[in-house]
Amino acid sequence: MDQTAVKKVILEVRAGTGGDEAALFAGDLVRMYQRYSGKRGWRFVILDASESGARGYKTLVAEIEGEGAYEAFRNESGVHRVQRVPETERQGRVHTSTASVAVLPIVEAKEVQIKDSDLEVTFSRAGGPGGQNVNKVETAVRILHRPTGIVVSMREERSQHANREKAMEVLRSKLFEIQREQAVGSVDQIRKEQIGSAERSEKIRTYNFPEDRITDHRIGKKWHNIEKILEGNFDPIVEAFQGVQR
Repeated sequence: MDQTAVKKVILEVRAGTGGDEAALFAGDLVRMYQRYSGKRGWRFVILDASESGARGYKTLVAEIEGEGAYEAFRNESGVHRVQRVPETERQGRVHTSTASVAVLPIVEAKEVQIKDSDLEVTFSRAGGPGGQNVNKVETAVRILHRPTGIVVSMREERSQHANREKAMEVLRSKLFEIQREQAVGSVDQIRKEQIGSAERSEKIRTYNFPEDRITDHRIGKKWHNIEKILEGNFDPIVEAFQGVQR
């Protein structure tokens, strides 16, 4: 698979340690990626989300489509850390919270063979805002891949079939990435205990608000003006990695 030719990717963001503040930080990351995608003319579609308050996300899965999307976002996978004073902090103390990001190339069905017998598929009513019709029909899909323990949920599409197709797309991408990283030949060779939570434990980047500094710990680069970057001005980070990888 030529990853430089990948035009569609799965983005998964999960709040980590830090409670509500971690969910708010996850929301900040999602909006940064969404705004940057908009600037680049890429299609950004939320496939599934578990919201926390007005601006936060416990989990979010999105699909991004566009020329160069994978190359731009591939280095976002890992644990991101934020250091700032939460909105709910009355004594002005700086808290540290985390969110994990996974960026996966969307792969064709032929790239990963999945047995139907390995899947446990359940359906439920999708949770929509304001009691919309989406709540009245069991369109939401949850797929458990028994050999690995990976669970994928999807509820944003209008039909059960469409949600199942999107869930399978995400599952294939996750399995493909694990196979690639572990250099194993098939799904059967992946052991559940090797997967864990799918969140990389080492922190790849820190967003330090008191010092207005973003530090990427892998390449030793630092950037200032956090608010501007979170507004979607993400090019300096993308370009820094492209310079290192040339």
